[in-house]
Amino acid sequence: MEPNQNAPTSPQPPFAAARFIKEIGRGVNGARALQRDDARALFDAMLDKRLSDVELGAVLMAYRIKGEAPHELSGMLEAAHAHCLPVAMPPERPVVVIPSYNGARKQPNLVPLLALLLAREGIPVLVHGTRRFNDRITSMMLFEALGIAPCASTDEASQRLAGGSPHGPVAALPIDVLSPALTALLDKRTVIGLRNSSHTIVKMLQPVGSHTPAEALRLYSYTHPEYRETLTEFFSHEPANVLLMRGTEGEPVADARRAGRIDWLHDGHQRTLVDPMPGSIADVPQLPVGTDLAATASWTRQVIDGAVQVPAPILGQIDAIRTCMRDGARVSWANPI
Repeated sequence: MEPNQNAPTSPQPPFAAARFIKEIGRGVNGARALQRDDARALFDAMLDKRLSDVELGAVLMAYRIKGEAPHELSGMLEAAHAHCLPVAMPPERPVVVIPSYNGARKQPNLVPLLALLLAREGIPVLVHGTRRFNDRITSMMLFEALGIAPCASTDEASQRLAGGSPHGPVAALPIDVLSPALTALLDKRTVIGLRNSSHTIVKMLQPVGSHTPAEALRLYSYTHPEYRETLTEFFSHEPANVLLMRGTEGEPVADARRAGRIDWLHDGHQRTLVDPMPGSIADVPQLPVGTDLAATASWTRQVIDGAVQVPAPILGQIDAIRTCMRDGARVSWANPI
């Protein structure tokens, strides 16, 4: 049951952030990472709006300069999960969770295509993300153009994941519905002109059920190659069930023009499921312009209907997801007590 958003709440006292800012705000060479619990407490206070504007700005800029250590990300993610409204897991059916926060600039946004192809096979898929982002074509915009309205509540998302949709078990859930608190932090980008820690954390969310690896396979992408090592280290030391890949303009979907490396990180292990292919694939379908919403929606329908072939790299990603869903049932965390 979702909490009553209209119920009166007791005001929480302001959070004393100075001692934390003193640690993380000493610049590139002098800053020190917070302990995990301190990072969780600080991020929780940020989500609760218990910091003054000056303190919040100082924290956002300090982490922008310093960067987040893996254990700090872990604490922040725990706090973020506590500020998400619940999404129930379908009975005995793990969910594929796809964060979609970048949208398309040049290449078409193929996140909805990937989600619908998976749902057609009976695999539940939850896509969470922003409704609008600059002048890019977001997944929420594409779902709407395809006749799939974004969910108005997490209850509705749970119902769709359980199969309550003519399009299969797929749900498009805007972040402002899933977590108004995280949305407020994400929106600070328009104020200060820079991304902040919430942009990293929101892509790490596992919002289904009790947030365990057994309940969902998360797709996570990186833009800069050096960041793959940081993410690999993070997910190797945390309870994880993650497919890690180079993103297509920041989205966790395979580039239709070439096959990239896809790693499965789970239970402290790493396994490469798709090897990178040098150069472009031999048979690249004619793709729509990424910024043309109507053309992308029309092309997506043609692929779903079989009139246009599914790009080979997308098929490779789907096969990797099938492997995770099949083999994941055999690892130790798949049947938690």
